[in-house]
Amino acid sequence: MDVLTLSRWQFAVTAMFHFIFVPLTLGLSLLAAYFETRYVISKDQTWLKMARFWGHLFLINFALGVVTGITLEFQFGMNWAEYSRYVGDLFGAPLAIEATLAFFMESVFIGVWIFGWKKLSPRMHAASLWIVAIATNLSALWILIANGWMQQPVGYHLVTDAAGKMRAEMIDFVALLLNSYGWIKFFHTVTSGYAVAAFFVMAISAWHLLRKNETVFFHRSFRAGAVFGLAACLLVMATGDFHAFHIAKVQPAKLAAMESIWETGKGLPLSLVQFPDEAGERNRIAWLDIPRMASFLAFHDPDAEVKGLKAFPRELRPPVLPTFISFRLMVGLGVAMTLLSLLGVYWSFKGGVESRSLFLKVMLFALPLPYLAGQLGWIVAEVGRQPWIVYGLLKTSDAVSTAVSLGQVVASLLGFTALYGSLAILDIYLLAKVARRGPA
Repeated sequence: MDVLTLSRWQFAVTAMFHFIFVPLTLGLSLLAAYFETRYVISKDQTWLKMARFWGHLFLINFALGVVTGITLEFQFGMNWAEYSRYVGDLFGAPLAIEATLAFFMESVFIGVWIFGWKKLSPRMHAASLWIVAIATNLSALWILIANGWMQQPVGYHLVTDAAGKMRAEMIDFVALLLNSYGWIKFFHTVTSGYAVAAFFVMAISAWHLLRKNETVFFHRSFRAGAVFGLAACLLVMATGDFHAFHIAKVQPAKLAAMESIWETGKGLPLSLVQFPDEAGERNRIAWLDIPRMASFLAFHDPDAEVKGLKAFPRELRPPVLPTFISFRLMVGLGVAMTLLSLLGVYWSFKGGVESRSLFLKVMLFALPLPYLAGQLGWIVAEVGRQPWIVYGLLKTSDAVSTAVSLGQVVASLLGFTALYGSLAILDIYLLAKVARRGPA
C-alpha cells in the first residue's frame, strides 16, 4: 500500500459513511414539513404527531451527518493538497457558497423549528421546517455542482502560477453554475435520497403495524411513504436514463465500463446475463441479448455507435468489474424498489395493509435497499471516472499530497474508521430507540 492508495481508501470510507446520512436528511425533511403542513391545514392531531415523530428522527440523522461531512473538506487540504492547488479556484467556489448560504440557513432554521413550538404560530413553525428542507436540498445542489465540475470541467483556463506550476483558473462562473452534468447529477441524487426516506418511513411503519401499535398513525405514515417512494423511484429511473445518456456523450469510457462493451460498433445489443473478463478484454459470459438495446439506452438511438473499451488506452480505462457490477446491482435494486413501492401504494389505499404481515415483513427488511443502491451509484460515478480525479484534466495519481507520509495516512485512516464506527453504533442506537418508542 502506498500513500495514494490509502488516501483513496480514506476518502472513500469517509465519503460513503457520510452518504449514509445525507439521503435520509434530504427526504425526511420534506416529509416532516409536509406532515406539519397537513396539521396546519386540517388541525388533525395525528398529522402533528407525525411531524414531531419523524422530525425527531430527522434531527438525529442530521446531527450525525454534519459531523461526518466536516472531515471530508479537511481531506482536500491534507491528503489531496495537489488537487486543491490545481483546481481549488473552481472547486472551492460552490463549496464556499454551500457553507455560507445553504448550511447556515438550514442550521439556523433547525434551531427555530426545535425551540419554536410554543413561540411561533403554527404556520410560521411549519414554514421554518420548509426552509430547512429547501436549504438541505440547496446544500446538495452546490456540492453536486462541484462534483459535476469534476466529471465535466467547464468555465476554466490553465495558467502558470508563481512557482512555475500549471493550475486551473475560473473564467466563467455561469458555465460552472449551469454545468449540465452537475444538474442531472443533482436531480438523480436527491430523488434517490427521497427513496431512502420513503423506505425508512415504510420500514418503521411496517414494524409498528406488525405489532398493532398506533395503527391509524402508522397506516397514514406508511401510505405517505409509499406514495413518496413510488414517485421518487420513478424519478430516479427517469433521471438515471438522462444521466446515462449524458455520460455516453462526455465520458464514453465510463459508459463502456458500465455496460462492459469492448468493441466499438453500431446497433449494439444488451446482454441481460453478462460478466466481464478485464484481463482478456472480452466478456466471459454474454447471454440473452436484446438487439440494439445498448445503443438505444446510451444515445436513445438503436443504430447509434457506441465506443468500446478497446478504443481507449489501457491506462485511461476505468476499473471495469467494480463499475459494471455496481451499475447492474444499482439498476436491479431500483427496479425492485419501484415494484415494492407500487405494491405499498396499492395496498395502503385499498385498505388492510396492516393485515398483510408477509408484505410488511418484506418492507421492514427492504430498508437497506435504497442505501445500497445509493452507495453503488457513487461507486459507478467515482470509480468509473478513474484514472481521472477531474475528467480529462487531472489524474488522481497527480492530485495526492506530496508532503504526507505513509504512517500519517495509516494513522488517520484507522482513526477515522474507529470514530465513524462509533458514530454508526450511536446513530443506529438512537434511531432504533426513538423508532421503537413510537409517537408516544
